Amino acid sequence: MDIHHPFLSEFPEHRETVRHLRLSNNKFREMFEEYHQVDDAVCRIEEEIEFATDQAFDELKFKRAKLKDALYSAVSRATVVA
Repeated sequence: MDIHHPFLSEFPEHRETVRHLRLSNNKFREMFEEYHQVDDAVCRIEEEIEFATDQAFDELKFKRAKLKDALYSAVSRATVVA
């Protein structure tokens, strides 16, 4: 079972836009990095490497979803000049 949710794996069609935004937009880059840190934390809990209360686990998953939504929104609005 694949429990990691890398942003680019879920939206490969936006790879070039994400690359452009990571290089040119500090806020996007910080959100992108935070998304992957939160995703890693969720995965460590799911794999029972680390432990958390149900509430803390749910909060992490909610935060991951909010970050993914924000990243996707930024990618959808971005215009990349090829």
